[in-house]
Amino acid sequence: MSTLESRTLGRSGITVGALGFGCWAIGGEWQDRDARPLGWGKVDDEESAAALHRALDLGITFFDTADVYGTGHSERVLGRAVRGRRDEVVIATKWGNTFDAATRTLTGTDATPGYARRALTASLDRLGTDHIDLYQLHLSDAPLALAAELRDACEEFVREGLIRAYAWSTDDPERAALFAEGEHCAAVQHACNVLEDAPEMLALCAERGLASVNRSPLAMGLLTEKHAAGSRGAAGDIRAVPPAWLRWFGEGGVPAPEWAARVEAVRSVLTSDGRTLAQGALAWLWARGPHTVPIPGFRSVAQAEENAGARAYGPLREDQLAEIRTALTAG
Repeated sequence: MSTLESRTLGRSGITVGALGFGCWAIGGEWQDRDARPLGWGKVDDEESAAALHRALDLGITFFDTADVYGTGHSERVLGRAVRGRRDEVVIATKWGNTFDAATRTLTGTDATPGYARRALTASLDRLGTDHIDLYQLHLSDAPLALAAELRDACEEFVREGLIRAYAWSTDDPERAALFAEGEHCAAVQHACNVLEDAPEMLALCAERGLASVNRSPLAMGLLTEKHAAGSRGAAGDIRAVPPAWLRWFGEGGVPAPEWAARVEAVRSVLTSDGRTLAQGALAWLWARGPHTVPIPGFRSVAQAEENAGARAYGPLREDQLAEIRTALTAG
């Protein structure tokens, strides 16, 4: 296999494809305590299951979820979809957020080791498995002192056979480096896409031998044709009422003009060689290094097929990367 077809999650020895799928969207609707949406709108669980099965049939083996996505619903949907095929897949999930599943509401955070164990037990139950392959801290800015305790707790989970490896979902290289000191830390999950590069984090991953699991590889849909015409987010979609950190969209889910302009600046390069816009965005990430594993979201069989189809084209060439850098700098 080429490095595009097969990659290792850091130092763990866990083999995955160069493309994983993110399961935030299939969790359905959920909200914060102010009733602002945190999901991607309504979902059809049968369609989600069909998309997951199609992904498996296409050779996608790495699935990333979190206990808080749909306040447990994403884990349940994923667990049901891979039942009987657990040995074919690598499951990553996250912990650190607290929630009320009855009202589908995010209630807060808990960065204590005791909660980590309770959350892990609950995730194992929802996923219907006896172990999680990659367990990730979901609190991007957790204090370093607490994080060291959580890293040690994860090492204990590995010794007990409850998880195989762990990671931190954070955009802060200092925090990622702290977790990387643990023997069984295998990755960092961080934001990275053609519109917003993360060179410092990519360098850290290369230096420490970690997988770079790329969150928001398609800029939450901005790097897809769906938003090319400025379509608005539906009710219950986080993009329709974007929180402060979500800069790519304005109220109503309309792409922010400055970010839409950046997409147009690189569109011709990303769609060259027969790729779709989304496939070009994934190809850019693969070209950033042999340790990158983008995890685009999906809600339909068609989306699963398009994203999986990006593998056939491979990474962008160096001259295409240079052309994109020039276009974005000029913009």
